[in-house]
Amino acid sequence: MDKLAKNTLREVTAERFKKSNAVLVAEYRGLTVEEMTQLRVSLRKASAEFRVVKNRIAKKAISVDFQELESLSKSLVGPVGLICAYGDAAQVTKAALDFEKDHPNFKVTAGHMEGAPLSKANLKALADLPSKEVLLAQIVGSLVAPHRGILGVLTGVPRNLVQVINAIKDKKSS
Repeated sequence: MDKLAKNTLREVTAERFKKSNAVLVAEYRGLTVEEMTQLRVSLRKASAEFRVVKNRIAKKAISVDFQELESLSKSLVGPVGLICAYGDAAQVTKAALDFEKDHPNFKVTAGHMEGAPLSKANLKALADLPSKEVLLAQIVGSLVAPHRGILGVLTGVPRNLVQVINAIKDKKSS
């Protein structure tokens, strides 16, 4: 591969880093083509992609264009691929770790999100988070809960008054 082709690959890799919300490094040695396709399809559903990039090219893209991803350079050893998350990073991490459970040859080794390196424990914690939509719904629910409580208290007094009046009416009619 000549220098121009390597430079082009470095620029393409840097562009992927620029677009992504999170980057994960995964070992894929021993996966069949069918399993790799299955992985790519599951990640595509989560708005991510899995790419096998030469380690030297990825390290060069990091050192030249994205110094904040420097922590990933240590993980770029052996046959590894990069998972670039373009959507919800928690959903992508969950998809990758779910695939890892079913395929012992696939291992997510490291990650980087919003300027911070992610260890394996951090990745598992991130995968356990609910999706962004569920978190937003929980926030809205907690914001609305006090209003519902006040409404219940305010409507409770007239409701109890009506029940007392009905009880008195029933007692007098019988």
